[in-house]
Amino acid sequence: MTEAPLLFNPFEPGFTDDPYPAYRLLRQTDPVHEHPFGFWLLTAYDDVAAFLRARLSVDDRLLAPGPVRDQREQFRRDRRSMLDRDPPDHTRLRSLVSKVFTPRQVAALEPEITHVVDAALDDIADAGSVDLISALAFPLPFTVISRMLGMPPADHALIRELSGLLVRTLEPIGDPQLFEEIGKASERMDTLIGEVIAHKRANPADDLLSSLIAVEHQGDRLTDDELAAQVVLLYVAGHETTVNLIAGGVLALLRHPEQLALLRTRPDLSGNAVEEFLRYDSPVQQTRRITTEPYTVRDQVIPANTFVVASLASANRDERFWGPDADRLRLDRENAREHVSFGGGRHHCLGAALARLEARVAIERLVRRFPRLALNGEVEWNGRINLRGPDRLPVAV
Repeated sequence: MTEAPLLFNPFEPGFTDDPYPAYRLLRQTDPVHEHPFGFWLLTAYDDVAAFLRARLSVDDRLLAPGPVRDQREQFRRDRRSMLDRDPPDHTRLRSLVSKVFTPRQVAALEPEITHVVDAALDDIADAGSVDLISALAFPLPFTVISRMLGMPPADHALIRELSGLLVRTLEPIGDPQLFEEIGKASERMDTLIGEVIAHKRANPADDLLSSLIAVEHQGDRLTDDELAAQVVLLYVAGHETTVNLIAGGVLALLRHPEQLALLRTRPDLSGNAVEEFLRYDSPVQQTRRITTEPYTVRDQVIPANTFVVASLASANRDERFWGPDADRLRLDRENAREHVSFGGGRHHCLGAALARLEARVAIERLVRRFPRLALNGEVEWNGRINLRGPDRLPVAV
C-alpha cells in the first residue's frame, strides 16, 4: 500500500523557487493542517492574524515529545534571544533592547543610508551589469547594522556565510552534516561577538553595542550571555531579512513592468510600495508558536504543547482577504500595510522601521537612477523555506 503524497512538502523540487501554488492549495483544501511530522500549519489570513495576537509560547521546552521536539533540541544552546523567550524574560529583554533601538534613532539614519545606497549605485553604474545581491541588497543592511552596533571592519564573505548558516536554525533540517556546520558557525560567531563585547566594555563608544552594555531598566542589565544573544539576533536578523526585502522588491518590479513605470511616475507611492513588497513576497515566510493549552481554529482543536507554524507568506496572498488580485503586485493597494510580514503581538519585529527605511531608500533611488534597469539572466533562489529570497539577481542598467 503506497502512502498518500504529503499535502505540504517544502522539500519538493521547485518549492522554494515558488511556494505560492502549494500555499493556495492548502488554503483551499486544509487551511488548518495537521502535518504527519507532528506540527500544525495555518495558512489563511484571518487565522494567522488571530494566532499572532494570541498569548502563546515560543519556548521549545514546552513541546510534547516527538520529532519536532527532537529537532528543536539540537539548537537549545542558541535559544537565548528575545525571539525565543516568553514573559517575563521576553518583556525584560525587549524593553532593554528597545531603549536603544528607538524609532527616532532609526529615522535619523536616513542620510547615512542614502549615502551608502548612492555609493553602491555609482559602482553599479560603472559596472553596467551586476548581481544586485552582492552589489546592493546585502551590503546596505549589513553596513548599516554594523555601523549601528559599532562592529569593527569584518570579512563580509565570512559574515554572510556564518549568518546564512545560523538562520538555517529557523528551517526544518534533516541533514546531520548541516547540524554540525551550524554548530561550528554558532561557535565562531559567538567568539567574534564575545571579542567585540569585551573590547566595547573596555572602550565604550557612541554606538548601539556600547548602549546595550550600559542600558539599565529598574536596576536590571543584560547578562553576558543575554547580551551576546541579542547582539547576534540584531546583527544577523538586521541584514538577512532586509536582503530578501530589497531583492524581492526589485525582482517583483522587474516582473511587473507596469508597476515599475508607476513607481517612476508616482514617487509618492514609495512608502506604500514597500508595504506591497512585504505583502507580495514576505522576507520571512513563516513564524512559529507553541500552544500552552488546547487552541481552537475554526472547527479544529490543536492540542496543548504543540508546535504550530503560521504561514505569513500564505496569509499575505489569501484571496478571501486581499481579493481576486492577491497574487498580483499593486503598489497603490490601499490596505497593503495590513500584511503580517513583521509578525504580530508581543513578538512584532523590533527592526520593522529600519527594514522599511532601507528598502524605501534603496529601491526608490535604484529605479530613479537607472531607467533601463532590467533582468540580465536567471534568478537563483537561496533554497530556504523560511528566510526565502533570491541568492543571485543579475541585472543590467
